[in-house]
Amino acid sequence: MRSKFSLEGRILAATLLAVACGTSIPFALLYYGLDLRLALSGGFALAIVVAILLLRPVTAPMNRALKALESGMLNFRDREFSTSLPPQRDDELGRIAGLYNDVGEILRRERAHIYQRELLLDTVMQSSPQALLLIDQSGRIVYSNTSARHLLHRGKPLQGLRLPQVLADCPTELADAIERDRDGLFNITDGDTPQTHHVSHSDFVLNANRHRLILIREMTRELTRAEVQVWKKVIRVISHELNNSLAPISSMAHSGQLLAARLENTQAQQRATLEKVFNTIAERCQHLTEFTQGYARFAKLPAPSCETVQWHQLIERLAPLQPFTLQGDLPARPGYFDPVQIEQALLNLFKNAVEAGSDADAIELQISADNRGQYLTVNDRGSGMSEKVLQQALLPFYSTKPQGVGLGLALCREIVEAHGGHLQLHNRSGGGLHIRMTLPWPAATP
Repeated sequence: MRSKFSLEGRILAATLLAVACGTSIPFALLYYGLDLRLALSGGFALAIVVAILLLRPVTAPMNRALKALESGMLNFRDREFSTSLPPQRDDELGRIAGLYNDVGEILRRERAHIYQRELLLDTVMQSSPQALLLIDQSGRIVYSNTSARHLLHRGKPLQGLRLPQVLADCPTELADAIERDRDGLFNITDGDTPQTHHVSHSDFVLNANRHRLILIREMTRELTRAEVQVWKKVIRVISHELNNSLAPISSMAHSGQLLAARLENTQAQQRATLEKVFNTIAERCQHLTEFTQGYARFAKLPAPSCETVQWHQLIERLAPLQPFTLQGDLPARPGYFDPVQIEQALLNLFKNAVEAGSDADAIELQISADNRGQYLTVNDRGSGMSEKVLQQALLPFYSTKPQGVGLGLALCREIVEAHGGHLQLHNRSGGGLHIRMTLPWPAATP
């Protein structure tokens, strides 16, 4: 319940009461025959005592409230917002204490909100596939995410280290790209596989100090997909133009054959020559048609239709089509992929192994799985690949075979990457290739 009098009113009332006492006491003392000066002195002294006694209950709580408010404001200055004032009074100071508590609660909520946002931002940055480095003006690393630590320092902490100290242990291409302080692409060779990265630099001022932000993004898959898309577009254009020409040529060749057969007066040798010419034209038209249809299938590869696949069923479908040896036991957990596309990819790998000179009994298929993915590995004992061929073996149209069209491995890679996985090729000690298809599990499956 709000007090009937304000703080100012109570102080004024106590003061007036003390003045009233100070003026009335001398008259009472004079009435009893006391000297005038002594009566005035006694009245004045008594007025002071009364004023103190009346003002003390008003000023003492006010002093305590002001000291508590001062302590709370000092806590605010030190960014400590957990202190609250007890709003025990129902006057101006009590209302000020209530407002102080409201402001403290708002500041606590704002700080908690900012902390949650910072935590969310840090979580996003730490889980980002891009490597992120923040360098202060002295060249020390003040922030790095998980990708940067794995890329530059084998997963160990980077904060507090100087950038030149870290770059001394990095691959030369990566160190040069960071030291050049210019945006661009660079390649890093990881085993047999070259990887393309993009590095970007930006400078800004943070807390009155100049900082440098370095972002490194792995671009291999994006560039490969863009390259494949370009090849697909070229294939579609070439197939369209060839088909437009092959159809009338094949039709005219067939009509010419029928016309030559009806010519009764034509000599037998001339008729045989004409038939040979038309047969050759028809044969080459058929070859070109099949050739363009093969490229068209690569360019129009549909999105995979994934489903649960029992491994023994996949093996049973493959066994009659191409001899191979199954190594190890099949996983207990069924696979999850497009069975038609994966079967086509495996058959392409088996066919390549035979064409590379591997015996059928030396072609091995191993299937394994864990919580991270499904792994289908094909080993052979063919001629293997040189370093240069390994770097380009997955590109469309690249082939070392005289009659090859360069689509077998490219189609395998396209199928695997359409599933969200990746394809790896390595030479085996003793000759042959080790090819591994990694297929991820879908997020929705247990």
